[in-house]
Amino acid sequence: MAEARRVVLTGVGAVTPVGNNVKDFWEAVINGKSGVARLTAFDPTPFNSWVAAELKGVDATLYMTSKQEKRLDPFVKYAIAAAKMAIEDCGLQKEKINLERAGVYIGSGIGGLHTVEVEHKKYLESEDEEKAASRISPFLIPMLIVNMASGLVSVDLGFQGPNSAAVTACATASHSIGDAFKIIQRNDADIMIAGGSEAAITKMGFGGFCALKALSKRKTEFEKASRPFDRERDGFVMGEGAAVVVMEELEYAKKRGARIYCELVGYGMSGDAYHMTAPDPKGSGAVRCMNIALEDAGVNLEDVDYVNAHGTSTYLNDKMETGAIKTVFGKHAHKLAVSSTKGVTGHMLGATGAAELIACAKAIENKIIPPTINYEYPDPDCDLDYVPNKAREAEVNVAISNSLGFGGHNVTLVVKKFKE
Repeated sequence: MAEARRVVLTGVGAVTPVGNNVKDFWEAVINGKSGVARLTAFDPTPFNSWVAAELKGVDATLYMTSKQEKRLDPFVKYAIAAAKMAIEDCGLQKEKINLERAGVYIGSGIGGLHTVEVEHKKYLESEDEEKAASRISPFLIPMLIVNMASGLVSVDLGFQGPNSAAVTACATASHSIGDAFKIIQRNDADIMIAGGSEAAITKMGFGGFCALKALSKRKTEFEKASRPFDRERDGFVMGEGAAVVVMEELEYAKKRGARIYCELVGYGMSGDAYHMTAPDPKGSGAVRCMNIALEDAGVNLEDVDYVNAHGTSTYLNDKMETGAIKTVFGKHAHKLAVSSTKGVTGHMLGATGAAELIACAKAIENKIIPPTINYEYPDPDCDLDYVPNKAREAEVNVAISNSLGFGGHNVTLVVKKFKE
């Protein structure tokens, strides 16, 4: 069996609640600048949560024509914007690559919910059935289906290689990146653009999570609502945005003189087989997932410096993930730096794993570990080093990123500092 090819991360792009590019995103993460505030897209007072992490000032026409922009759901617009940023960041020139060896793998946890609501409202407001049917947009289906983010990025860039889209709730972006990583490893492509996008802060999307009683009910100091691992956490904060990375086979990247952020070395996934929305309190799925990824990476437990935790700011997730990390790493767990960047960005749902992998790559590049903000009251059930409130300068050679989604979908990605 041929030796697996090495895969490096060479480009990053993102639109997030704390910045519409990676530079602003990273500065906010490191400085603990929260993107969480009172919801503005609509009046939240009928709901049991008033707080969200919304995008601010995204101009999609910087990345597409005005005509194209009108025909796309926001989650697709965000994906195209992030993908084009990542391509620009890595310096790829379309005319110099084999387009049949370049692919796209961008998913979404929910997809075109905004379009569904707009078109359904138009239908219901029609005077009769015949008029209602005629008012349905011909772009309804292509605007709402999840695979269209990946499809239209491929169309836009002309990439003709593997093209797919994961749909695994909060694990979506990480599954997309992991699957794309394996595509390059097994020599089915040389370049893959991968990540996730989400734009589900609508009345139905927000209301649905409120009905689940999953969101923070904080009514004051909204910027403190997302507080991973803190004893006073009371639910996650719904976010939105897109994050995308460019991965290349090592020799291919070196040949074209690409800047290398880090090397992607491990991918693990598992299923809880436990509950529709709640994590297995024993954390067995998360434990298996981390163990699989670390074995795939071929790194020792003591080599890991940093864990970017899923850390949703929910009671069950944070307690379970803490226990799972301790089970996997044993005594080394208390030597690890563990942080959740969701205190800053909120939970970007299907995009969150890619944003958090970018945070790992930047931590390696800049030798600084992001903090867990709003950490004020220690929880005896969460007793690891969560890098509270202030970023920490530290050498990061190996980092892992966890993503754990509704349905029991678990993903761990392992990245390390690139060395020849």
